[in-house]
Amino acid sequence: HFPHKISEQVQSLVKEPNTVDVLRQCIGPNVKCMQTMMFMKGPGKRGQACHQDEYYIPTRDRSLCASWIALDDATVENGCIWVIPGSHKKGIIYPMENDTDERFDSSGCSYGHGYTESDWIPVELESGSSVFFDGYLLHRSLPNKSQRFRRAFANHYMSAESLLPWTNDGRFDVGDDMRDVLIVSGTDPYAQFKPVQDLTKPFVRAETRQKGAVFNETN
Repeated sequence: HFPHKISEQVQSLVKEPNTVDVLRQCIGPNVKCMQTMMFMKGPGKRGQACHQDEYYIPTRDRSLCASWIALDDATVENGCIWVIPGSHKKGIIYPMENDTDERFDSSGCSYGHGYTESDWIPVELESGSSVFFDGYLLHRSLPNKSQRFRRAFANHYMSAESLLPWTNDGRFDVGDDMRDVLIVSGTDPYAQFKPVQDLTKPFVRAETRQKGAVFNETN
């Protein structure tokens, strides 16, 4: 997580012009990035259960947008993303619960949305291509059943006008604003009041599916 903190090449990719053009259409002229992630899903690795990014990263104004770039061909076999088209339109953040499905890690699963297995569709991508999706979209990934990696680079962006009461390991009070961000388009309207900070350090996420592991909704 947060590879842009240690790599100028990654930071340049976060600001890649074609990516920024799409973000400006989805979010607006002023855009900031608060999170970058490198996914290295090897053969046999589990997927992540149904969730919404907005559950974890509260943008307050529904401007959260993910950019997911395939570094390898992403296929059903090696664990591509699956989505429920249109599931973001209701603007509801569904609760999360512990998931015991062995296909997934223990990072929790959205429930109460009313969708069924037949509503899911795979998003297969060729290496070098990308998909953008709303923070309220229900999405997941399945295990890598192939003999090759499924690597991807994923970033989260939002409107620079919106406050961000969030840190990577918890949430701030509703009136707080996490200023460890990277402006990728336009201007930072809060720069005159509070400087950008360096709060989060890069880290490698450990395996989460362990015997007895339980998702904690209070985190």
